Amino acid sequence: MARLPDTLLFALVFFTRLRLPVRLADRMSADMRLADAGPAFPIAGLAIGIFVSLVWWAANAFLDPVLAAGIAIAAGLLLTGALHEDGLADCADGLGATHDRDRVLEIMRDSTIGSYGALALLVSLGLRWAALGGFGIWEGACALIIAHCGSRAAMTLATGLSRYARPQGLGSQAADMPKQDMVLAGILALLAALVLGAFAGALSLLAGYALAWGFLKYLENRIGGYTGDGLGAMQQLCEITVLLTLAGFWS
Repeated sequence: MARLPDTLLFALVFFTRLRLPVRLADRMSADMRLADAGPAFPIAGLAIGIFVSLVWWAANAFLDPVLAAGIAIAAGLLLTGALHEDGLADCADGLGATHDRDRVLEIMRDSTIGSYGALALLVSLGLRWAALGGFGIWEGACALIIAHCGSRAAMTLATGLSRYARPQGLGSQAADMPKQDMVLAGILALLAALVLGAFAGALSLLAGYALAWGFLKYLENRIGGYTGDGLGAMQQLCEITVLLTLAGFWS
C-alpha cells in the first residue's frame, strides 16, 4: 500500500493516453511492472469512470439520453485509446478463425481487424450504448463508474491466478501478480459497487466477474493461458455485463 500513489500513476498511464510530467514520471522506478499495480487497477478504473460519467452528465443537459450515451462512450474511447476494445477485437479474430493454438496467437498479434473482430466491436459498442441510453442521469453515472472500476479489477483474475500464454509480450508485465493484490483489487471494486449501487451494484459486479472468469477458463483451454488481448477482452466482457445487469435493475 505504501507504493499505491506510484502504482496508481503507472496504471493510469498504462490504461489511458495520459502522459505524466517529467517530475512525476521520475517517481516511478524503472523496473516497475503492471504486476506491481494490482490494487491500483480498480482505482484507475474509478478515475476513468468518473471522467466518462461527467461527460455523460454534461451531454444529458443538452441532448437526448441515447445521444448522450454515444458521446460518453466516445469520450471513454478517446481517453483510453480504445486499448481494451482492441484486445477484444484481436481475441475475436484469433479465436474465431482457427483452433490451432499457434495460429490463434499469431492472428492476435496482427493489428488488422477481421470480420470477427469488427463484429465483436459492433456488439460491444451496441450493447453498452443501448444499456446506457436507457438510464436516468444519476443511474447512468453510477453505472459507468461501477462498470469501469469493476472491469479493471476483473483483469487481475488472470494476472493473479493464470499464466501468460506467450514467452513474452505486453501482457507479461502483469504476470505473477501477488494473490493478495488480486483480492484487494476485488474488495476495492466491490466497495465502490456497494456504495454506488447497493445490492444491484454488487450483483452486477459479481456477474461481470463470473463472465470474465469464464472467458479466462476458455482462454486457458484454447491457448494455455491469457494474453494482453485476453485481458482487454475480459475487461470488455465485465463492463458490458455490469451495464446490462444494472439496466435490468434500474432502467
